[in-house]
Amino acid sequence: MTNPSIHATAIIDPSADIAEDVEIGPWTLIGPDVKIGAGTKIASHVVIKGPTEIGCNNRIYQFSSVGEDTPDLKYKGEQTRLVIGDNNIIRECVTLHRGTVQDRSETTIGNNNLLMAYVHVGHDSVIGNHTILVNNASLAGHVVVDDWAILGGFTLVHQYCRIGAHCFTGMGSAIGKDVPAYTMVTGAPAAARSINSEGLKRRGFTKDEIAMIQKAYKLIYRRGLTVDEAVLELKASLADYPCLQPLVDSLELSSRGIVR
Repeated sequence: MTNPSIHATAIIDPSADIAEDVEIGPWTLIGPDVKIGAGTKIASHVVIKGPTEIGCNNRIYQFSSVGEDTPDLKYKGEQTRLVIGDNNIIRECVTLHRGTVQDRSETTIGNNNLLMAYVHVGHDSVIGNHTILVNNASLAGHVVVDDWAILGGFTLVHQYCRIGAHCFTGMGSAIGKDVPAYTMVTGAPAAARSINSEGLKRRGFTKDEIAMIQKAYKLIYRRGLTVDEAVLELKASLADYPCLQPLVDSLELSSRGIVR
């Protein structure tokens, strides 16, 4: 019996594991080793290649390329994956590449993310939850974007960089170093400007928490301390202000140095 939620022109490999209520538009191609969870809607002219696992209640718009081989020259056709969580919106012409065996063998996208038109997520990258990547934001390979970060349009992120939780990047930012949690950066090359105070207000941070985060920002950027020295001072305040933990974590996990 024909599934009425799958258009007759869709091309679906028999081995694909697709939940019964998934909607698939015309001329979409779904290859082998693809799993798609319940409630997901896929528009027309989408290409999904495996191994790829897509969770529940996602929306994938037309002309997106999901789970394609990475163009990284070290990739030689090894078995790698793309894993996408639940409740994500993937807009027009987004490109999401699988991983490489030289790193994680997996590109990972969490839950409740919005990837706007022409966003690119390179191999082995990790996107957390509740992030927004605005039109044409591009992640090179091995990039980490933590929860609630917002990347402005045409933001470019160099490989191996980490974008901390609740960060905000201005349009056209070119990021070549790690961005600590809560920080707002702009420019090419990107420079730290302030904390993302408006974003923190919208997410329910208290006035005291925001004031403490602002104080921590000044400690990092205005006092001439090394990152290690700043971390030691921030840790002394963690008991009273646990909101500083993501900032401490992002500083301690930094491998490329932080945007200044």
